[in-house]
Amino acid sequence: MAESTTRFGFVAFAETWNGRLAMLGFVIGLGTELLTGQGILGQLGLG
Repeated sequence: MAESTTRFGFVAFAETWNGRLAMLGFVIGLGTELLTGQGILGQLGLG
């Protein structure tokens, strides 16, 4: 019943999804910056 493959830790499955979510976050951050005219730190009140 137990799976022999794991989906946690430094495995290809986890690293693939980590990369995809990082790319999505970058695109969202860039889009928000273009729409508001402020950098990410400025939007957070830190810059």
